[in-house]
Amino acid sequence: MKAAISSTRCSVFLLALLTAAALTLGCSDDPEKKDPPTEKLKVAFVYLTTPGDVGWTYAHELGRKEAEAALEDVEITYKENIVDDASSEAVIEQLVSEGNRLIFTTSWGYRDPTFNVAAKHPEFLFENCSGDKTATNMSSYFGRMYQARYLSGIVAGRMTTANKIGYVGAFPIPEVIRGINAFTVGVRSVNPEATVHVKWSNTWYDPGVEGAMAKALLDEGVDVVTQHQDSTATVMAAKERGAYAIGYNSDMAAFAPDTVLTTPIWKWGPYYTQRIKAAQDGTWKSQAYWGSLADGVVDLGTWGTKVPQAVKDEVAEKRSGLVAGTFDVFDGPLKKQDGTLWVDDGAKMTDAQMLSLMEFVEGVVGEVPAE
Repeated sequence: MKAAISSTRCSVFLLALLTAAALTLGCSDDPEKKDPPTEKLKVAFVYLTTPGDVGWTYAHELGRKEAEAALEDVEITYKENIVDDASSEAVIEQLVSEGNRLIFTTSWGYRDPTFNVAAKHPEFLFENCSGDKTATNMSSYFGRMYQARYLSGIVAGRMTTANKIGYVGAFPIPEVIRGINAFTVGVRSVNPEATVHVKWSNTWYDPGVEGAMAKALLDEGVDVVTQHQDSTATVMAAKERGAYAIGYNSDMAAFAPDTVLTTPIWKWGPYYTQRIKAAQDGTWKSQAYWGSLADGVVDLGTWGTKVPQAVKDEVAEKRSGLVAGTFDVFDGPLKKQDGTLWVDDGAKMTDAQMLSLMEFVEGVVGEVPAE
């Protein structure tokens, strides 16, 4: 009987020891034996200017903030006021050395520096906005802003009474010429008598120069002006003269709600969120992305107070067609500035043609300067 009790006690004691050992191994207070914390993905952006509250960089900053709010386990920073020339390569290299695994460079001028750094660091990921170079670890991305430009052209064509509309162009490059052409196609789709008059500022952001160009156009009798720059100088010049304006890059209605009709805007948040998430989960792949209205990367901003409902409805109908893909802006028939046929009836301008545009469509008054 005593032997049986002793044997039972021994079994209970051994069970207790084994349980304690298991608990000790599984619940150790030793910090080195705890599950390591999740490592945050470091992401960086390179900006041309300070984000401010309007314009190109501001639109990217809104997208960055949207991604930051939507995602967990990311650390997102940016470098501002970085000149988009060869000197930016050192900045991108610095971001790599700081451990940023995904780097967005937000200007065409960063294209070659980004490509060079990407070639030296194949384990890091890079994305360049509006460029045309890609690699295994480098994407290019942009949006079909010409679609939103076309819609804003419909608004201008309906709202002009002088049938003379002004356009302050930035630089004579395909991106800008494509925007001028799309805007003009939109204008003349509803008002074939209207013409679009172009003056070049050769700036991305210089309120003095851009304001002067806008005033010169207003002096020549235009009653609607639009632009391809960051500043609000063009819309403010129109406000001073009691003329209408259409903004660009980020919503400018708040600056002059009675005279700004609408604004073609960038909406980068969904793209940045998706690409950063892909880098996190290992599904990121190189691509040449050219997003559309259907993707939500471009759109029109707030309506001005003076835009009639009938015009809004007309734009909504055309927008639906673009989103559905039933037509695109540069479908034929389309004529060049000199009146010769450019795109046949029933034909479509290809992406390659659109991306290399260096000629104006019929209805534009002005010249494309020699490079």
